[in-house]
Amino acid sequence: MTATRVLVLNSGSSSLKYQLLDMRDASRLATGLVERIGEATSRLVHTPLAGGAAPRERTGPIADHDAALKAVAGELAEDGLGLDSPELAAIGHRVVHGGLRFTEPTVITDEVLAEIERLVPVAPLHNPANLTGIRTAQALRPELPQVAVFDTAFHTTMPEAAARYAIDVETADAHRIRRYGFHGTSHAYVSRATARLLGKDPSEVNVIVLHLGNGASASAVEGGRCVETSMGLTPLEGLVMGTRSGDIDPAVTFHLKRVAGMSADEIDVLLNKRSGLVGLCGDNDMREIRRRVDEGDERAKLAFDVYVHRLRKYIGAYYAVLGRVDAVAFTAGVGENAAPVREAAIAGLDRLGLAVDPERNAVRSGEARLISPDGAGVAVAVVPTDEELEIARQTHELVKRVNART
Repeated sequence: MTATRVLVLNSGSSSLKYQLLDMRDASRLATGLVERIGEATSRLVHTPLAGGAAPRERTGPIADHDAALKAVAGELAEDGLGLDSPELAAIGHRVVHGGLRFTEPTVITDEVLAEIERLVPVAPLHNPANLTGIRTAQALRPELPQVAVFDTAFHTTMPEAAARYAIDVETADAHRIRRYGFHGTSHAYVSRATARLLGKDPSEVNVIVLHLGNGASASAVEGGRCVETSMGLTPLEGLVMGTRSGDIDPAVTFHLKRVAGMSADEIDVLLNKRSGLVGLCGDNDMREIRRRVDEGDERAKLAFDVYVHRLRKYIGAYYAVLGRVDAVAFTAGVGENAAPVREAAIAGLDRLGLAVDPERNAVRSGEARLISPDGAGVAVAVVPTDEELEIARQTHELVKRVNART
């Protein structure tokens, strides 16, 4: 019997998200979340998707990621989907930062772990948690292939002109300072899904992908390869986000240090957690912001306008980078659900071949779909992202290739 199941793990500092998929048909067998790991109020929500069983919720202390994964294994075993199943082919791990070395999914070895650890200084919030999840899974199933799928990998095809910051080269190289980009698994999945929606091969299509969630990023994808993306050394650069500022004059940090007496850590918190939409209007939920706009709230309107203005700038810039654009694809929580954002971002861009059909844009659906009018020069699409499926697909394909060689 050929093993076809892949368990996808996404380990955060105090959380563990997971999905179990059967890659014969990309169906989900189970999904879940463990949150508040290390607290007395830990919570596990497990949803079996095969057999129609109801979701289960457990509360109570879960000391660490080891205990969390063991709890997840217990839930899966209760559904007959245990980690000891011979049908489990591999475990795929989301790893946020792979630097320049990891340009594709990678079977995890001690050397790979050491390199992920060396990248901690450029991903201090994410890579340590990713490492914890990997080591925990290895301890439970040491003989099972474990695969790292890197958020940064899709963006390693950017040319140097796009990836380099214009600072002293020796300093940049000594400290790994360059533009890496993030949300790569989403951009990869959505760019390919957009090509399928157009009935074309990804190699034939140029797409601007707008991943708009609480974190937000844009990418320019030329023939299936990323040539530009909005996030940089960290996820702070680029679009206005839920709590992150996005692009900002670097001298703002010096000014705040000199004039306000703020420390580097305080400025870090300001730009990452107290800026963006929440900094402009106190809310980072686009539904609430739109409700406030409709009620005449000026701060909410300002936040919405700043958000859309930055988005339109990137659409125009990436149009110039690509030269020819076949589609603009909206994805993630805001991109998939906020019709006013899509309408405002595309409004007035008719000369670029971009337009939105109001009736199509207003439709709520979980399916990939076009929202541009018939005959539009450039397709405008809404394409639900599926990062877990992308991680599972890349993991399964790599394991198949490795097994075929042995």
